[in-house]
Amino acid sequence: MAKATEQKKNSITVEETKLDIRDVVTTTYDEDNRHGGTRNDVAMVVLRAMCMAVSAVSLLLMVTARETTMTTLYGFEFQLHAVWSLSDSLIYLVVVTSATVIYSSVQLVLSGTRLMRKTPVVPTRTQAWFCFIADQILGCAMVSGGSAALGVTNMNRTGIRHMPIPNFCKSLGFFCDHLAISVVFALLAFLLLAASSILDVLRLSGDC
Repeated sequence: MAKATEQKKNSITVEETKLDIRDVVTTTYDEDNRHGGTRNDVAMVVLRAMCMAVSAVSLLLMVTARETTMTTLYGFEFQLHAVWSLSDSLIYLVVVTSATVIYSSVQLVLSGTRLMRKTPVVPTRTQAWFCFIADQILGCAMVSGGSAALGVTNMNRTGIRHMPIPNFCKSLGFFCDHLAISVVFALLAFLLLAASSILDVLRLSGDC
């Protein structure tokens, strides 16, 4: 009788050990599957941080683009005053860049908080669709604003053909340099938003 009881206890111990091994295998499998999602989450947070920083630099350069100087045209000396708010194209770029900074900041806070809590950065398909649409809209707005501002910057540097308008950037170097660098950073922000859209698509194509 004692021998039968001992055999029964050994059988129960073996079953518990098998169960524990299955639990470990299942947990390891889940963690391995989570690896790809974690990499995508980290990549998304990095892209949000870079987009916010690049957009902020573009905005800062644009709003500080102002200069007053003296120049000579056809023997007459007069004052030149340049500021970004005198151009509708530059105002549009400032508005779009400001919206991108705000959007990227909010997404960075939300994504960073979820990443630290080890939860999915984009927990639902609805939010993934929202991020995808927002990234697309702001990306298109950034590239259109950057293109419009690039046209203004190019005109300031080259003047207008067949018209007696000089190269103002010879006298307004500080102003033109700020415009040019701001446009470069705005276009870089567009590329970062495009990269974020790709991650949104990858997330939508899988399970959220």
